[in-house]
Amino acid sequence: MTDLFTPNPLLTELEQRGLIAQTTNGQALHHHLNQAPRTLYCGFDPTAGSLHIGHLVPLLMLRRFKEAGHQVIALVGGATGMIGDPSFKDGERNLNSKAQVQDWVTDLQGQIAPLLGMSLAQPFEQQAKVKLLDNAKWMNKLDLFSFLRDIGKHFSVNAMIAKDSVKQRLARPDHGLSFTEFAYSLLQAYDFAELNAAYHCTLQIGGNDQWGNITSGIDLTRRLNQQQVFGLTLPLITKSDGTKFGKTETGTVWLDAAKTSPYAFYQFWLNTADADVYNFLRFYSLQSLEKIAEIERTDAHCQGRPQAQRLLAQELTQLVHGEAALQGAQRISEALFSGDFTALTLSELAQLAQDGMPFTTLTEEGQHSLSQLLVTSKLASSLRQARELIANNAITVNGQLINKDTGQLTLLQQQYVILKRGKKHFHLLKLAPALS
Repeated sequence: MTDLFTPNPLLTELEQRGLIAQTTNGQALHHHLNQAPRTLYCGFDPTAGSLHIGHLVPLLMLRRFKEAGHQVIALVGGATGMIGDPSFKDGERNLNSKAQVQDWVTDLQGQIAPLLGMSLAQPFEQQAKVKLLDNAKWMNKLDLFSFLRDIGKHFSVNAMIAKDSVKQRLARPDHGLSFTEFAYSLLQAYDFAELNAAYHCTLQIGGNDQWGNITSGIDLTRRLNQQQVFGLTLPLITKSDGTKFGKTETGTVWLDAAKTSPYAFYQFWLNTADADVYNFLRFYSLQSLEKIAEIERTDAHCQGRPQAQRLLAQELTQLVHGEAALQGAQRISEALFSGDFTALTLSELAQLAQDGMPFTTLTEEGQHSLSQLLVTSKLASSLRQARELIANNAITVNGQLINKDTGQLTLLQQQYVILKRGKKHFHLLKLAPALS
């Protein structure tokens, strides 16, 4: 008698969330995950000093598997990062130095660990349910001839050329594809085989652009280890208008607070379009599907502002940056809404200077009148216009209406001045000590 197919609850939920693009041998994967806790991995190459919000989806996927009782491995590519994945890139990557890549490995590990509930004080390999590894550990032991004989012989150049990611580059004669990047898929495939042998890893997850690399790893693992393993890819996250998600007018939204401040991170999610926010809750939030559906129903019947954006911003800012940073981002947001900036700390003002509003540092000595500061900040085109704006009650300084030109300005935290023209135009100035 044929066994009836029993869906795996976690995979079923991931499908309902829209988080699965492709799987290899779908019914067998459901059965595999139903039988026992399994080990899976996702790789992150250190091609920059920070991950961005596009990486949050696979990271949170690992967390979902972990919370469902499986063992997860986050693999940082200290070796593969020396090359960089060419998949669906328009041109050849610039190669970074070994020292630079190793610095980035450390940076990425520091970001990934807390997102997966790991302790930074305990060796990563000793922690239960989740491991954080660097593929340089085994890649650095390979010699060229062993790699060509033992790994390279299992790959058909014909099959490699037929992969979409390779064909796309070969179709661009202005860029082409170097042998270095062409061989990248062999290295990622070897990672899967190594993790299968050392940690009984049977599932690799990644973005949908990783499908070719994942299937190569499945085939190599079968050949080297005589093991059946599986692959699962996540969809490319796009907005309702079809455009790519994860960038703003000022660039990528990073997980590193030094690259994207917690305030800017919070505001990014707070400004999610109504047409996107419930999908993004399903993709990014750890709330149940039932809770998200309840939020959507409540918002559909409310007369005021929807709550979904606020809940999404709160959850993800707390997850990535912590509770204190979330509270700081909320204080900054409230200050900009109310016009009362007196409660802002020095670090919160520094966040506004980093990426929260237009910012200028004044280094020259001497008295600066309000009208001069308005011209410097480009809130006025001339001293004459600046004085007219002041006289017409159109200028506030640190939230206070100022109706006369003056050089006696109260500073926030003895350094900063927040100028506002009308209802929407802000500028932050940092005055040098000699000026304050």
